[in-house]
Amino acid sequence: MKFGFIERRRNVWPVAWLCEALGVSRSGFHAWLGRGPSERARTDEALLPLIRSSFTTSSRTYGARRVWRDVLETGASCGLHRVERLMRANALRARPRRRALPSDNGERSTAAIAPNVLDRQFSVDQPNRKWIADFTLYLDGRRMALRCCRHRSLLAPCRRLVDEGGNDVTTGHGCADDGDLVAREA
Repeated sequence: MKFGFIERRRNVWPVAWLCEALGVSRSGFHAWLGRGPSERARTDEALLPLIRSSFTTSSRTYGARRVWRDVLETGASCGLHRVERLMRANALRARPRRRALPSDNGERSTAAIAPNVLDRQFSVDQPNRKWIADFTLYLDGRRMALRCCRHRSLLAPCRRLVDEGGNDVTTGHGCADDGDLVAREA
């Protein structure tokens, strides 16, 4: 690491000054210059094509574990951490898996659809016999939203729970007259 720094900066400052500043000997630096790559660097260079080929044949989806298993199958000997380090140093990063939405072929079973037991008969004679809801479904171009009628979502269509002004006696909230699903008895 220090020798690499000295090699990059030796055109700017004298080697003797750099060696003295970093606390290394000049003879050590010059011996390092004449030396070839280390055993570890040579094995890394031999493993890198195997790692690249496994990574690219998987369409860049394999992570370090799968690449490591592929390298072991070729007969090369290395550890998982070495493969991780080499992939990180060479910017070989797997693409994340895309989660697919459930397929919708448009078919619905009849058991999945709730029966229409109310059949638009909203008048009742006792409370808590029928409950109705006022929902508004709207699209804004990008998404669909469901909005309830102002402050309440469920109403009992009975005179005792809803007064003449369209206000819910149980909650005290009112509703607009248009689109009101509360059946008022005359």
